[in-house]
Amino acid sequence: MRVNFTVNGRQQEADDVWEGESLLYVLRERLGLPGSKNACEQGECGSCTVRLDGVPVCSCLVAAGQVEGRDVVTVEGLAEFAKQREEHGHGGACGTGGGCGAKGGVSLDEAKRWQSKPGDSQTGEGVELSTIQQAFIDAGAVQCGFCTPGLLVQADALLEENSSPSDQDIREALSGNLCRCTGYEKILDAVRLAAARQGEAV
Repeated sequence: MRVNFTVNGRQQEADDVWEGESLLYVLRERLGLPGSKNACEQGECGSCTVRLDGVPVCSCLVAAGQVEGRDVVTVEGLAEFAKQREEHGHGGACGTGGGCGAKGGVSLDEAKRWQSKPGDSQTGEGVELSTIQQAFIDAGAVQCGFCTPGLLVQADALLEENSSPSDQDIREALSGNLCRCTGYEKILDAVRLAAARQGEAV
Protein backbone atom coordinates (compact mmCIF):
# COMPACT_ATOMS: atom_id res chain seq x y z
CA MET A 1 0.00 0.00 0.00
CA ARG A 2 0.98 3.65 -0.32
CA VAL A 3 1.09 5.89 2.75
CA ASN A 4 1.00 9.68 2.53
CA PHE A 5 1.79 11.70 5.62
CA THR A 6 3.75 14.71 6.84
CA VAL A 7 7.17 14.17 8.40
CA ASN A 8 8.99 17.12 9.96
CA GLY A 9 6.88 19.55 7.97
CA ARG A 10 7.34 17.86 4.60
CA GLN A 11 4.82 15.78 2.71
CA GLN A 12 6.14 12.24 2.33
CA GLU A 13 4.96 9.24 0.38
CA ALA A 14 6.00 5.67 1.15
CA ASP A 15 5.26 3.06 -1.52
CA ASP A 16 4.99 -0.73 -1.25
CA VAL A 17 4.39 -0.60 2.49
CA TRP A 18 3.51 -3.99 3.91
CA GLU A 19 0.35 -4.03 6.07
CA GLY A 20 2.26 -4.98 9.24
CA GLU A 21 5.17 -2.60 8.70
CA SER A 22 5.85 -0.24 11.58
CA LEU A 23 6.16 3.51 11.37
CA LEU A 24 9.68 3.07 12.77
CA TYR A 25 10.67 0.89 9.82
CA VAL A 26 9.19 3.34 7.31
CA LEU A 27 11.01 6.28 8.90
CA ARG A 28 14.38 4.54 9.09
CA GLU A 29 14.45 2.32 6.03
CA ARG A 30 12.14 3.99 3.51
CA LEU A 31 12.58 7.67 4.34
CA GLY A 32 16.22 7.63 5.50
CA LEU A 33 15.56 9.13 8.94
CA PRO A 34 17.67 7.02 11.31
CA GLY A 35 17.26 9.23 14.39
CA SER A 36 14.52 7.10 15.94
CA LYS A 37 16.31 4.02 17.19
CA ASN A 38 15.25 0.40 16.82
CA ALA A 39 15.93 -1.22 20.18
CA CYS A 40 13.25 -3.39 21.79
CA GLU A 41 10.50 -3.34 19.10
CA GLN A 42 7.99 -3.83 21.94
CA GLY A 43 7.30 -0.28 23.09
CA GLU A 44 9.25 -0.81 26.30
CA CYS A 45 12.38 1.34 25.89
CA GLY A 46 11.24 4.62 24.27
CA SER A 47 14.22 4.81 21.89
CA CYS A 48 11.91 5.12 18.89
CA THR A 49 9.68 7.87 20.32
CA VAL A 50 8.27 10.34 17.79
CA ARG A 51 5.37 12.77 17.96
CA LEU A 52 2.26 11.68 16.07
CA ASP A 53 -0.18 14.58 15.75
CA GLY A 54 1.72 16.14 18.65
CA VAL A 55 1.52 13.13 20.97
CA PRO A 56 4.66 11.13 21.85
CA VAL A 57 4.33 7.51 20.69
CA CYS A 58 6.62 4.52 20.29
CA SER A 59 6.91 4.33 16.52
CA CYS A 60 7.70 0.61 16.70
CA LEU A 61 4.12 0.00 17.86
CA VAL A 62 2.39 2.19 15.27
CA ALA A 63 1.44 0.48 12.01
CA ALA A 64 2.53 2.56 9.04
CA GLY A 65 -1.01 2.50 7.66
CA GLN A 66 -2.23 4.31 10.78
CA VAL A 67 -0.32 7.47 9.88
CA GLU A 68 -2.10 8.11 6.58
CA GLY A 69 -2.78 11.86 6.39
CA ARG A 70 -1.25 12.51 9.81
CA ASP A 71 1.67 14.55 11.10
CA VAL A 72 4.90 13.02 12.44
CA VAL A 73 7.83 14.84 14.05
CA THR A 74 11.06 12.91 14.58
CA VAL A 75 14.21 14.01 16.39
CA GLU A 76 15.55 15.24 13.03
CA GLY A 77 12.76 17.83 12.88
CA LEU A 78 12.65 18.68 16.58
CA ALA A 79 14.64 21.92 16.31
CA GLU A 80 12.47 23.29 13.52
CA PHE A 81 9.32 22.13 15.30
CA ALA A 82 10.41 23.95 18.48
CA LYS A 83 11.33 27.06 16.49
CA GLN A 84 7.91 27.17 14.85
CA ARG A 85 6.26 26.71 18.24
CA GLU A 86 8.29 29.61 19.66
CA GLU A 87 7.51 31.91 16.76
CA HIS A 88 3.79 31.24 16.93
CA GLY A 89 3.57 31.26 20.71
CA HIS A 90 1.70 27.98 21.12
CA GLY A 91 2.08 24.24 21.18
CA GLY A 92 2.80 22.10 18.18
CA ALA A 93 0.60 19.67 16.31
CA CYS A 94 -2.46 18.34 18.11
CA GLY A 95 -4.20 15.03 17.91
CA THR A 96 -7.54 14.59 16.29
CA GLY A 97 -9.18 14.09 19.68
CA GLY A 98 -9.87 17.81 19.90
CA GLY A 99 -8.33 18.27 23.33
CA CYS A 100 -5.80 20.88 22.23
CA GLY A 101 -7.90 23.99 22.52
CA ALA A 102 -7.97 23.77 26.29
CA LYS A 103 -4.18 23.55 26.43
CA GLY A 104 -3.55 26.52 24.15
CA GLY A 105 -2.51 24.34 21.22
CA VAL A 106 -3.47 24.55 17.59
CA SER A 107 -5.49 22.47 15.23
CA LEU A 108 -3.78 19.75 13.23
CA ASP A 109 -4.43 21.67 10.00
CA GLU A 110 -2.75 24.77 11.40
CA ALA A 111 0.19 22.76 12.70
CA LYS A 112 0.75 21.26 9.25
CA ARG A 113 1.34 24.72 7.78
CA TRP A 114 4.89 24.96 9.12
CA GLN A 115 7.48 23.80 6.65
CA SER A 116 11.16 23.09 6.96
CA LYS A 117 13.15 25.47 4.79
CA PRO A 118 14.44 23.98 1.54
CA GLY A 119 18.03 24.55 2.65
CA ASP A 120 17.63 22.42 5.76
CA SER A 121 18.91 18.89 5.38
CA GLN A 122 16.42 16.08 5.84
CA THR A 123 18.51 14.79 8.72
CA GLY A 124 18.32 18.00 10.73
CA GLU A 125 22.00 18.83 10.27
CA GLY A 126 23.03 22.45 10.00
CA VAL A 127 20.07 23.86 11.93
CA GLU A 128 20.15 25.65 15.26
CA LEU A 129 19.39 23.21 18.06
CA SER A 130 16.26 23.45 20.15
CA THR A 131 16.49 24.42 23.81
CA ILE A 132 16.17 20.81 24.99
CA GLN A 133 18.79 19.57 22.51
CA GLN A 134 21.30 22.22 23.60
CA ALA A 135 20.55 21.50 27.26
CA PHE A 136 21.34 17.79 26.77
CA ILE A 137 24.73 18.77 25.36
CA ASP A 138 25.47 21.37 28.02
CA ALA A 139 24.44 19.09 30.90
CA GLY A 140 26.42 16.14 29.51
CA ALA A 141 23.26 14.05 29.35
CA VAL A 142 24.49 11.89 26.47
CA GLN A 143 26.76 8.86 26.62
CA CYS A 144 26.26 6.22 23.94
CA GLY A 145 23.39 8.31 22.55
CA PHE A 146 21.12 5.43 21.60
CA CYS A 147 18.28 6.50 23.90
CA THR A 148 18.82 10.22 23.34
CA PRO A 149 16.46 10.81 20.37
CA GLY A 150 13.50 9.32 22.23
CA LEU A 151 14.37 11.22 25.41
CA LEU A 152 14.62 14.50 23.49
CA VAL A 153 11.23 14.03 21.81
CA GLN A 154 9.58 13.05 25.11
CA ALA A 155 11.23 15.88 27.08
CA ASP A 156 10.23 18.42 24.42
CA ALA A 157 6.62 17.28 24.71
CA LEU A 158 6.80 17.59 28.50
CA LEU A 159 8.16 21.14 28.36
CA GLU A 160 5.53 22.12 25.81
CA GLU A 161 2.79 21.08 28.20
CA ASN A 162 4.49 22.01 31.48
CA SER A 163 7.05 24.81 31.28
CA SER A 164 8.08 24.43 34.92
CA PRO A 165 8.00 20.71 35.73
CA SER A 166 8.88 19.35 39.15
CA ASP A 167 11.41 16.54 39.46
CA GLN A 168 8.49 14.15 39.88
CA ASP A 169 6.89 15.48 36.68
CA ILE A 170 10.14 14.92 34.78
CA ARG A 171 10.64 11.42 36.17
CA GLU A 172 7.07 10.47 35.32
CA ALA A 173 7.24 11.92 31.78
CA LEU A 174 10.51 10.08 31.05
CA SER A 175 9.55 6.84 32.81
CA GLY A 176 8.96 5.08 29.48
CA ASN A 177 12.44 5.95 28.19
CA LEU A 178 15.22 3.61 29.26
CA CYS A 179 18.87 4.65 29.42
CA ARG A 180 21.52 2.03 30.10
CA CYS A 181 24.48 4.43 30.45
CA THR A 182 23.85 7.67 32.30
CA GLY A 183 22.08 6.83 35.53
CA TYR A 184 19.50 9.49 34.52
CA GLU A 185 20.77 12.29 36.81
CA LYS A 186 22.31 14.30 33.98
CA ILE A 187 19.19 13.73 31.89
CA LEU A 188 17.13 15.24 34.72
CA ASP A 189 19.64 18.10 34.91
CA ALA A 190 19.22 18.70 31.17
CA VAL A 191 15.43 18.94 31.42
CA ARG A 192 15.72 21.28 34.43
CA LEU A 193 18.21 23.41 32.48
CA ALA A 194 15.95 23.57 29.41
CA ALA A 195 12.97 24.54 31.58
CA ALA A 196 15.02 27.31 33.22
CA ARG A 197 16.22 28.62 29.86
CA GLN A 198 12.71 28.62 28.46
CA GLY A 199 11.56 30.53 31.53
CA GLU A 200 14.26 33.16 31.00
CA ALA A 201 13.29 33.55 27.35
CA VAL A 202 9.66 34.35 28.16
